[in-house]
Amino acid sequence: MSAARSLHPSPRTLEVDSLDSFDRLVAAGARTMQGWHAQSLDLRGRTAPLAAMNAQGAIFLGCTFDAGVEDSLRGRGALIFPRLEAVPFNPYRARLYTPQELYRGISDSRYEETPDARVYQWSIRPGQRHRLDATLAAALHDHSIGDALDELTRSELCVGRTMVGVMGGHAAHRGSGVFEEAALLGRLLARDGRVVATGGGPGTMEAANLGAYLSAATGQEFRRALDDLAAVPGFRPSVSAWARSAAAVVERHPEGTPSLGIPTWFYGHEPPNYFATHIAKYFANAIREAVLLELCNGGIVFLPGSGGTVQEIFQDACENYYGTAETIMPMVLVGQEHWLRRYPAWPLLQSLAAGRRMESRIFLVDTVEEALAVLDR
Repeated sequence: MSAARSLHPSPRTLEVDSLDSFDRLVAAGARTMQGWHAQSLDLRGRTAPLAAMNAQGAIFLGCTFDAGVEDSLRGRGALIFPRLEAVPFNPYRARLYTPQELYRGISDSRYEETPDARVYQWSIRPGQRHRLDATLAAALHDHSIGDALDELTRSELCVGRTMVGVMGGHAAHRGSGVFEEAALLGRLLARDGRVVATGGGPGTMEAANLGAYLSAATGQEFRRALDDLAAVPGFRPSVSAWARSAAAVVERHPEGTPSLGIPTWFYGHEPPNYFATHIAKYFANAIREAVLLELCNGGIVFLPGSGGTVQEIFQDACENYYGTAETIMPMVLVGQEHWLRRYPAWPLLQSLAAGRRMESRIFLVDTVEEALAVLDR
């Protein structure tokens, strides 16, 4: 959901994110565009209805018009944000990404030539993060992704269902026990009617999205996918080979169960995984982390990980520490050996929760089946 929308109340607005919605409004007799936010629409051929309506207070972001229409709208009080042709992405996009979009061309080209890689290359040009035009484009993009996530939470996919986050290390290789446990967790959560959300990257994140995607597949099909993917254990040395092997699984199962991934171009060395059907990719990692935690209204399962996962545990713990009773969500750490000895986050989490409302909402278990049972309580 949009951070700006959550933190700063504003007058009611109407998101016009498709030509169909624009045409329906016109056909219904709309006389004014006050409060309309039209985003990334090709409005060529709509000159007459645009001229007939009051444009005062309308906002057009990255739209295309017939000749002369833009000046007319601006002269009648509309605010128009121009298309930014010098960036390799649409800052005003109205929808989340799909893996097919980010990896377009991967079947016969290298990863470095895909849209995902080109955007990252743009973002790390020398001085880019200090350029006003670049930072503005990135901020507009992330705002648009927030709006698209907000729409997802109100869609048929999410209404009436809880979203459970799965966090864990990006370094878990396909074919490893940790990867297969994460895939099983995603599969069990989706079969239990939950929406799976991850950080959208490789390792346990990919595994959880994979498990959710194949939740309706047979056990034999699920096992075959795990075995096929194990032939390319990780995204190093070749993201291309890693992504192609995942694409082959998706092509074999084109009707997989939807799930969410929220990756970031901040970590360019972590490519997005191919199994999250809805991808909210951000430039700003801090916003991405906060949004992911906020969306997980069914709790979060923390699988073995290191620095990033430890950060996520205590970022979530902070939200629960200060939260009201209604906002405290379950935190389930999986792997006693890992969280008691290798990275002893559990004792500190227990100490933090002692005497607080969150004390009864933190759990340490050893298996993903136990994690699911905790969430089902």
